[in-house]
Amino acid sequence: ATGRLSSSDPNLQNIPIRGEDGKKIRMAFVPEKGFKYICADYSQIELRILAHVSGDNRLIEAFRKGEDIHKTTAIEVLGANPELILHDQRRRAKIINFGIVYGMSPYGLSQELDIPVEEAKKYIEGYFLKYPGVRAYMDATIKEARDKGYVRTLMGRKRPLPDIASPNTQAREYAERTAINTPIQGTAADLMKLAMIALHKRLLKESAPTRMILQVHDELIFEAPENEVEKVTAIVREEMEGALSLNVPLRVDIKVG
Repeated sequence: ATGRLSSSDPNLQNIPIRGEDGKKIRMAFVPEKGFKYICADYSQIELRILAHVSGDNRLIEAFRKGEDIHKTTAIEVLGANPELILHDQRRRAKIINFGIVYGMSPYGLSQELDIPVEEAKKYIEGYFLKYPGVRAYMDATIKEARDKGYVRTLMGRKRPLPDIASPNTQAREYAERTAINTPIQGTAADLMKLAMIALHKRLLKESAPTRMILQVHDELIFEAPENEVEKVTAIVREEMEGALSLNVPLRVDIKVG
């Protein structure tokens, strides 16, 4: 329904990373001799798509300037000191940012941040004051979903929402959250597939030994010959960052190991 790919038997998208057990399990994954892993991850892709679909000027400006959007939210919504943003403030701002994307309620945010519901409500209200385009997008999207019974991603993929007019409050509110999130998360999933197709064609043409071996939500993992790592890294960045034109730049973080 989300458009994302999933992995099972084994589920390679949920290999543990935390703790000693996670580290030991990950040691089992090694590239072929003479090869290196290249991990390319879209940076804050859903928030960038939110900036595009909402058209919010402040959000667009922040990404165009290359700002750390979580720090920006910490300053503008939590009132953090720009000269001294604490790790916990950035963490809380990150939860708020992604909570908004998923249509989180004040109660849901209060549970995530372990704060009173009223305080969470003030954070959400403060967010919409700073980013009014996001509120307008959410209201317009829910209205459109009620009128049509579905929403679409930027590429036009449709997701039906039969419960959007349900008399059951819980079912209706879930459908409303889905309506808000689908054009964002669904577009991110579509974007990843576009990038994978483009990279498949480009690597066949320019670097036959390199293999695209795994996709994990916003991340692609490749196995490349050691002597081609620099070349392949440049190709991956170019194709992923150019896979879709938005009002804000796409950015890819790449690690080699």
